[in-house]
Amino acid sequence: MSEAKSKGEGPVVIKKYANRRLYNTQTSSYVTLDHLAAMVKDGTEFEVQDARTGEDITRSVLTQIIFEEEAKGQSLLPIKFLRQLIRFYGDSLQTFVPGYLDMSMESFTKNQGAMRDRIAEALGGGNQMIENMTRQNLQLFENAMAMFTPFGVPGTQPKSDSPKAKPAAQSDEVADLKEEMEAMRRQLAELSQRK
Repeated sequence: MSEAKSKGEGPVVIKKYANRRLYNTQTSSYVTLDHLAAMVKDGTEFEVQDARTGEDITRSVLTQIIFEEEAKGQSLLPIKFLRQLIRFYGDSLQTFVPGYLDMSMESFTKNQGAMRDRIAEALGGGNQMIENMTRQNLQLFENAMAMFTPFGVPGTQPKSDSPKAKPAAQSDEVADLKEEMEAMRRQLAELSQRK
């Protein structure tokens, strides 16, 4: 049975044994992380299962592939991105990050052909275009995160047409909120004294 045929029948099952060896149940052969990376690049869907428990460990194996690629010097993930990603673990917005990253990567993948064409046309300006697109995506992400937090994410305020007017408006809002909080604190103190 070919890998191409398996695409229509569901993912190829890869078993991971305690000795860390990976076994492709479709081809009845042992494979390496490099083989799995090639399968991803070819578009072959697979699921990695712990051979003893049957648990789906695909996520950890894919993460291991990324780690191996980064260790080979094929740096794809910027340090700033990795730090931001780590900050979201355990954060209240953690549940929104995977969906956002999925949409961003899907959009990037759809546009990669057009980007390659533009880079080829520009011959030297390609890096600048990618940087601009990256900045736009990062700003979009920061703006989205600011919408989910009541006071915004520090240093990620959405851009405004009138930068001088905005800090004054924000400081007024903060002052108003502080006054409201102080009033609530006084009311709570009064209520606790009555009991």
